[in-house]
Amino acid sequence: MQLAHSVKMMGTIIDIVVDSDTPHQHIKEVCHLLTVYKNRFSANDNDSELMIINHNAGIAPVTVHPDLFELIGLGKTHSLLQPSNLDIAIGPLVQSWRIGFEDAKVPNKKNIQKAIALANPEHIILNAAEKSVFLNRKGMKIDLGALAKGYIADKIMDYLKTENVSSAMINLGGNVLVYGDNPKRENGIWHIGIQHPKKQRGNNLGILTVKDKSVVTSGIYERHLQVGDKDYHHIFDRHTGYPIETDMASLTIVSDLSVNCEIWTTRLFGLPIKQAFETIQSTPNIEGIIITKDNRFAVTSGLKQDFQLLYS
Repeated sequence: MQLAHSVKMMGTIIDIVVDSDTPHQHIKEVCHLLTVYKNRFSANDNDSELMIINHNAGIAPVTVHPDLFELIGLGKTHSLLQPSNLDIAIGPLVQSWRIGFEDAKVPNKKNIQKAIALANPEHIILNAAEKSVFLNRKGMKIDLGALAKGYIADKIMDYLKTENVSSAMINLGGNVLVYGDNPKRENGIWHIGIQHPKKQRGNNLGILTVKDKSVVTSGIYERHLQVGDKDYHHIFDRHTGYPIETDMASLTIVSDLSVNCEIWTTRLFGLPIKQAFETIQSTPNIEGIIITKDNRFAVTSGLKQDFQLLYS
């Protein structure tokens, strides 16, 4: 029996579909796990486990749950690798702008420079023996952002697999992960829409056909701040402190793990198109689609048979 459920959490609508003998029970447990993970990873809940680390910046190390320690370690590693626009220490910059929240504003240059100085992942000190995290500058803030969504999606799917569900789909606001056969199609394939960056949500530029994969799209159309005639999106350049200036409108990554998709969309979004495309092509276990602001698109070789364009 297949059952679908939606819940508003983590600033987005989360869609869950489970096909099993006891889908009500499984969805109830998934909702419980979502609450547990929100309370662990959120950078916007003042009493989350992550925020305890941030509140202790420059004061003391904090011993954390192994999941949180693992994700911070993964995020730090990819923040320091090149090429990368990922920086999990970017919290002060995100909080200075607050794009996506009612109190969003353009910070003054002094505050931006102060936030940039604090956004250094080298200053995240990890102790594997103690499972502790120490931010060694007062005012530092970790923001796991989309990485947390990917990690949570993978953890929830791991739970559903241990329960031997026939199939499942979870959509955490544009982060889609599917498992098993799609019961609504004879061939069992899932059809995932790729948002048209210049049209309202729900209007797809194309359709991806996948199985047992995650599909994550990041784009400058998602959250905005309009001030006068200037429009600011929510993806920041950690070097300038302002939204990234890029020809990209959106970047989609496909991989087995949702957290990998989130890592690579964040690392590569805003890089020169050619560099981003070549990096995807040369990185094992990921594929991608890049859409530019002038409606050009590039699809990596591993997806060409699985992507159907709806608009030319």
